[in-house]
This record gives sequence, structure tokens and C-alpha cells, in this order.
Amino acid sequence: MPTIFSPTMQSIPGTYWQWRGNSIYYVCAGESSKLPLLLVHGFGASTDHWRKNISQLQQQFQVWAIDLLGFGRSAKPKQEYSGELWREQLHDFITEVIAQPAVLVGNSLGGYACACVAAEYPQSTMGLILLNSAGPFSTTEGNLEPQSTSNAMGKLLRSLLLQPWASFLLFQYARRRSIIRRTLNNVYFNKSAVTEQLVEDIYRPSCDQGAADVFNAVFKTPQGEKVDMLLNKLECPLLLLWGEKDPWINAREKGAKFRQYYPQLTEYYLEAGHCPHDESPEEVNTLIAEWVLAISELQS
Repeated sequence: MPTIFSPTMQSIPGTYWQWRGNSIYYVCAGESSKLPLLLVHGFGASTDHWRKNISQLQQQFQVWAIDLLGFGRSAKPKQEYSGELWREQLHDFITEVIAQPAVLVGNSLGGYACACVAAEYPQSTMGLILLNSAGPFSTTEGNLEPQSTSNAMGKLLRSLLLQPWASFLLFQYARRRSIIRRTLNNVYFNKSAVTEQLVEDIYRPSCDQGAADVFNAVFKTPQGEKVDMLLNKLECPLLLLWGEKDPWINAREKGAKFRQYYPQLTEYYLEAGHCPHDESPEEVNTLIAEWVLAISELQS
């Protein structure tokens, strides 16, 4: 019988690690003798977003989950945020706390951060699993298209949001529970996964001191390395899990780009939206476990 995940399932209690003068929240479950997995959330989410995965994966692995600086229960200092910053945070966490190479598992923004770690620090990465990962590819030379109206509007909106007052107003609007719920219903294919607990998990960190500053800083984040450049450096096994119903990402199109630069990858397309690990946890947990055990046998 598959595990039935209650919408009121409690998160595993965590603890704090000090990094560059900031408190970083993380959780750990499972026996230390087992292979380590490090789960990294997307924008606006936290370790809570992995509760359905931790509860099952801890039976076979030592599972770690961490709140990126600026999110969840971690500190929210007023500073510049970037893929490079989160890359260094994750690498230092693996080095200082996990103390051995780990399989990195990231969703959305967390997927991009994990890819940055895997590309730059192969010694810390046993494998890389990306779930609807964020991050653009380079524009192929000779395939330049004229700027579309939507791109022009996007640039105009971005320049407007660089104004602190505009970003603050948008933050106050976006953090309302009703708007969080509406956004989740838009990006989740499995609407039953959009619970009051999920809404509260995302709303709660938005009340923290500094949350508005982090939101504002993200719009000023310098663009990091393109995904194809990261893939050119990658040495470890790569698994892609795509929620094919994601309205924010054309999964088939992006999957084809990944294969172009890293043809040896493994990938699966699921009937889910932007967060397949939360929408289809049983399926995702099974795919992760089977793949990690397979690559560990090959590497042993």
C-alpha cells in the first residue's frame, strides 16, 4: 500500500548552522551510515516543501534539507543575492556539516543553485537531480530573434520593480494568503496538493524581518552562468524530473536543451506542475531512490 500523506503532516524539527554571520536553518533525517541527499527548495519555499519526500526517503537515505539564505527560517539580511551566493552556501554546508559528497536535489531556483554547486565543486557532488529547474540557456548564435512585445514589457516591468517602493507594494500584494493560494493553484496541476498548510508554509516566512528586502533584492540579482555553461563543466550523473503541466516552463522544450548539452542524462516527464515533488511525492520519491541507488552501485 502506498503511503497516504496527510495534509497536516508535521515537518521534522530542524536546527541552525552559522554561515558568514547568518543563521541557516536545516533538517536532517535518516541514519548517518546511509547515502546523503541534500534537498533545496525553490523561490518563496523552504524545507517544509519537502516534508512528503523526507518522510519516505529517510528510510533509504540520510536526508538533509536546507533553507537558502533569505528564505524559510534562515536569516534574511539586506544584501545582494545570487546563484553564486547560494552556491557557496550549499558547498560550505556540504563541506562543514554533511562532511561527504551528497546527491543534490533542487526544485526551481534551488535546482539552479544545485547545478551551480555541481558544476563548480564536483568533489562535493555525487549526483544531481533537477525538478523543473530555473535558469536560462545562452541564445544560440545565428538564432537571434527580434525582441517581442512581451519581452519589452518584461524589461519595463523589471525596471519598474527595481524601484524599492514598487517592489515593496508588489511584495505586500503577493504575500497575501489569497494571492499565494491563487498562484499555487496556477502552477500546481494537482490542485488537491494546494492545502492550507502549504499556503501557511509560504506565508509565514514573508512576515519575518527582512523578507521585503530579500524580495526587492531578487529583482536586482545579477544574472549568473547560463545553464549550458554549467552543463559544460558537469561531471556527475544527472537526473531530470519534469512536471510536464508547468505553466512557467515548457518542460519538453527545456528538456531537449538539457539533452543537447548533456546527452548522458536520465529524465522523466510527470503529470504534475512546477513542483512535482509536492504534487506527486510517491512517484518522485520512487524515481529518486531507484536512480540514486543505481548510480551509487556504479560508483562503488
